[in-house]
Amino acid sequence: MVRRYAEANGDITMKSLACALILLSAATVAHADDTAAPGRIIDAAIGDWNKDGKPDLALLAAGAEDDQADNPIGVYIYLRDDEHSLLKLAASAPNKIWGSVAPGGIVGQEPSISALPNGSIAIVSQNDAIGRDRWHQTLTLAYRNNNFVVAGYTYDSRDTLEPNNSHNCDYNVLTGKVTKDGKTLKAEAKTVSIQDWQDDIGQKACGNGE
Repeated sequence: MVRRYAEANGDITMKSLACALILLSAATVAHADDTAAPGRIIDAAIGDWNKDGKPDLALLAAGAEDDQADNPIGVYIYLRDDEHSLLKLAASAPNKIWGSVAPGGIVGQEPSISALPNGSIAIVSQNDAIGRDRWHQTLTLAYRNNNFVVAGYTYDSRDTLEPNNSHNCDYNVLTGKVTKDGKTLKAEAKTVSIQDWQDDIGQKACGNGE
């Protein structure tokens, strides 16, 4: 299911998106840990991640059926070769984010992936459905030195029983600048690939993991 798509240099047609997904299906190989099985794709985005003028692809895919009790969702990013038009896997990060993956799942717990106008990728996860602790998290990915790194981490939380107990934090991972509840703080600047990223890094920078 594709819910949003964009390209840095303008809108891309549904025909182009369909072709990209067909190429992806054809390129899927037996190494299930390294690629996203077509039947488990839950969201997709198209954009020019490496700024070479060609449309690239980013996917969210549910984990294997026996892993879905914990709702692990993988991030898979594809680029086109300089000399060829076929998509090739450039980043594989299984079990990276949390969310509801079933088509008839819980509204308010569904993750999403989208292309930003500057060519970055935004991955949103959330719990806005169950329990008193509600939250939204956004990972912003950028292509740097032939690698996809987490450039930004944004986390908003609220307590439904204590409305005043709400917080928001924005962490520029590359510079270490943190803005929490309107105050500017400083954390460690890092270059972390999506494969190596753990949410504890962002939570610690926001002062929530101590």
